[in-house]
Amino acid sequence: MIARQIVYFGQPAVVICDANCGKAWGIHGRPKARLGEDPDDFAYLADNEVGEAPADPGTYEGGHAKPTHPDERLNKWCVRACERCTMSSSGGAGQVIEATDFSRRLFNQPWKHQPPTPALNREEADRHG
Repeated sequence: MIARQIVYFGQPAVVICDANCGKAWGIHGRPKARLGEDPDDFAYLADNEVGEAPADPGTYEGGHAKPTHPDERLNKWCVRACERCTMSSSGGAGQVIEATDFSRRLFNQPWKHQPPTPALNREEADRHG
């Protein structure tokens, strides 16, 4: 995991990343599976479902490209385009942020794909009020 404090639109922020640039496709290029008729119902594929990402995904942000060496990490491309990079909210002092977990699929509409919650039996329901 790597982190860096930056200024984003004039506000302090922290960006973190899992530093797995070999699997970074860019948010618009990451392979995904469509899950229904709704074009917004999709899942980004997990890392084990995709191969290595291209070294140059063809997108550039603020004159920066996807990092190809460790000393280039957390540049403008990472902050604006990389799906693996997470940023705190503006001025998020003390805010806990986590890197995006691509060990499993990430659903764009997760509420449609949650496993059903098991129903409580009568005794459990009485205990939980």
